[in-house]
Amino acid sequence: MKRAFDILAALAGLALAWPVLLLVAAAVRLSSPGPAIHWSRRVGRGNREFRMPKFRSMRTDTPDVATHLLEDPQRWITPIGRFLRRSSLDELPQLWSVLKGDMSLVGPRPALFNQHDLVELRTMAGVERLRPGVTGWAQVNGRDELPIPEKVRLDAEYLERQSFAFDLAIILATLRQAIRARGVSH
Repeated sequence: MKRAFDILAALAGLALAWPVLLLVAAAVRLSSPGPAIHWSRRVGRGNREFRMPKFRSMRTDTPDVATHLLEDPQRWITPIGRFLRRSSLDELPQLWSVLKGDMSLVGPRPALFNQHDLVELRTMAGVERLRPGVTGWAQVNGRDELPIPEKVRLDAEYLERQSFAFDLAIILATLRQAIRARGVSH
């Protein structure tokens, strides 16, 4: 049922959001040199690597590490990037990854390919069995502000509690937070 919901919701989201997708893509291209979409190397289900699309919010020469590991992250963010991150509009292209089956609407956020500490702790907790999500339980409980062990604890809690009703509650909480731009540190 979860996969069927993911496919229907992703199709509906893309059908409804296509004008926004086009506007954001144009704004990214006009505000900084480079492509509108950044394909990020991420770790997915079974610790397999996949490429996840996001609207580009950083300069093209940004080092390929988690934003919090950058020295002076503000220096790398594009003129429109801060808005895209705070509004979570940079995440919209991930609906494509949901359709492909690389991601789910709800699950643990996919780790970057070089976030070995996060991948190792998730594997120890059994979380690597889950399809990563556009949003997740850790996302609505702190997002960028959470230390890695706390993210993993919340991911493991999601693994234990997952249900359709819980997913819907997380989606609604995500929408509330996106409107308020809560939990985004960069």
